[in-house]
Amino acid sequence: MIIRKHHKVLVQGITGKQGSFWTEKMMACGTQVVGGVNPKRAGETHVGLPVFASAREAMAAAPYDVAVMFIPPAAAKDAALDAIEAGVKLLVMLTEHIPIRDVMAVHEAARRRGTRTVGPNTAGLVTPGEAFVGIMPGHNPNVFQPGRVGVISRSGSLGTLVCLNLTRAGLGQSAFIGVGGDPMVGTTTRDALEALDRDARTQAVALVGEIGGVMEEDAADYAATMRKPVVAFIAGRAAPPGRKMGHAGAIATANRGGYASKRQALEAAGVTVVDTPGEIAEACGRGLAHGQCGAEQGSLSMEA
Repeated sequence: MIIRKHHKVLVQGITGKQGSFWTEKMMACGTQVVGGVNPKRAGETHVGLPVFASAREAMAAAPYDVAVMFIPPAAAKDAALDAIEAGVKLLVMLTEHIPIRDVMAVHEAARRRGTRTVGPNTAGLVTPGEAFVGIMPGHNPNVFQPGRVGVISRSGSLGTLVCLNLTRAGLGQSAFIGVGGDPMVGTTTRDALEALDRDARTQAVALVGEIGGVMEEDAADYAATMRKPVVAFIAGRAAPPGRKMGHAGAIATANRGGYASKRQALEAAGVTVVDTPGEIAEACGRGLAHGQCGAEQGSLSMEA
């Protein structure tokens, strides 16, 4: 799920306003975009790229590894299934408010065909100096610079802020993974954490979570086994218990999913949990400076 410069990308919905804008930004960063999809404009050239009638037709003419969707909710299921049936390895689902039944159908099809899905409602993936897909400002050197910190975020805006602060601190990012804010995402926070732990370029991880769901608690179980420093910020500390906040996935249930539960689980795993996103860069810097950290499990402790 870490985007690389050798990956070939198909843009579904390339001729729309957002698809056009972000395709040009992706290509300017070195992303290998091979074409796009719009059944009504098949055979045309748009932003210098061929437009195909379907993802399956595109795969036959210009094979690709990644498909990114600039598709409205009502059409998202068909577009996703088209890419999955074409054999795409990684599907980045930017679309928000896809009906739950449609999301379930997409995830089941992806499971059967071995397709990795990111999202729905993800801001995308960025590997500074290599490539990006989605709506993160991967083209902006003030926000993204090659570095040592892997960033995981359910929120695109908070993820952008954290990456900006890491760049200003001179740490940069090894990769950004936006897991998405919907309640049923294909790639979880734990999945992303495992990928960054395996990545040789990543020397520390910044985890940006929020109340609702149990992805951060599940990720804490894995963080306890890591030797790389992990720093986390959880949005929603002041939210009333059980209150839905922002993202569709941000609703707490039973005794899990709330701010206190997430913080307790992460801190028990040896993760530093900071109070504001502005503190993440400083905490990551301390973790990197200390190398292997003082916590028993090898994650960064606040005292280190």
